[in-house]
Amino acid sequence: MLTPKENYLRVLNKEIPEYIPVYTFGKMPGDTEEPANALIEPAIVIEHRLAGGGKDIWGVEYVPTAETGNALLPKPNEFILDDITKWRDVIKAPDLDNIDWEAMAAKQLANVDRSQTAVAFGLHVGYFQNLMAFMGFTDGLMALYEEPEECKALLEYLCDFYCKVAEKCIDYYKPDIYTMMDDTAAWANPFISLDMYKEFFVPVYDRQAKFGRDRGLPITFHNCGKCELFVDEMVKFGVTCWDPAQTCNDLLGIKAKYGRDLVLTGCWDGKGRLLEDDVTDEEIREAVKTTIDTYAPNGGYVFLGNFLGAIGDEKVAHKNKVVKDFVKEYGMNYYNK
Repeated sequence: MLTPKENYLRVLNKEIPEYIPVYTFGKMPGDTEEPANALIEPAIVIEHRLAGGGKDIWGVEYVPTAETGNALLPKPNEFILDDITKWRDVIKAPDLDNIDWEAMAAKQLANVDRSQTAVAFGLHVGYFQNLMAFMGFTDGLMALYEEPEECKALLEYLCDFYCKVAEKCIDYYKPDIYTMMDDTAAWANPFISLDMYKEFFVPVYDRQAKFGRDRGLPITFHNCGKCELFVDEMVKFGVTCWDPAQTCNDLLGIKAKYGRDLVLTGCWDGKGRLLEDDVTDEEIREAVKTTIDTYAPNGGYVFLGNFLGAIGDEKVAHKNKVVKDFVKEYGMNYYNK
């Protein structure tokens, strides 16, 4: 039987897996089994996340939100940049001299069982998200319209920094996967047009994706919401797997177009009836079964789905256990039927 790592990488390499892979960010507290994958980002760029909140490397204050299991978000209404033309005075890349990159990588990888778990190398939450974190959505979106050249200059500056980090340390991590992310859409619509996506963001995505392409690594891209408008561009700069592929998109159309060339990770959303207090375990299992039966045939699919809630919420924990157990039970022999 393939290990979780081998099975997951088989899908990312456009092959049929032995069983339904399950995406995670890595091993969570209380997990007794090794996950298929673990997202590892250089500690130098995620110190605020490792600390559970605080200022990031650019000076944005991040705070945990109880309703999402303490996921971090920029602190509301405390933006660091109110004039895009003044970004050079505010946004300062940290000094990267005198960092022991090899030791940093070794420390972060120390608790990863690489025989069981694939390492996905990532860098940051995304260029669009960085800009919105600096300015807020109102001023950030207006800046893209009113001062396009200043926005491009800032994005290139950020990209220069992140690419320098990658150059310094990616080969110490020896990743199995190269990961990128940027949330450029809400549930109903993208935040920006396709033309704006191509003009402002594809150039920096392409520069960053080159690290994965040059090493022959599968490239995954995280983008929530209705971002189907951008999928063709993602594929062009090398993306081979998209998560969380939410159900507000035409997922069947995308699967029909790309097949195994673009792995769909997710395709399940805990919404509607599933959020009701009296939802039954059987209803949750049926929703998971329907998702797998719809998107897993012929491969190119990884399950990703859970319920969000405060840490310690027993109802949420129970629902997530139902999902996890059923995916394992139903998915284990799915491709051997």
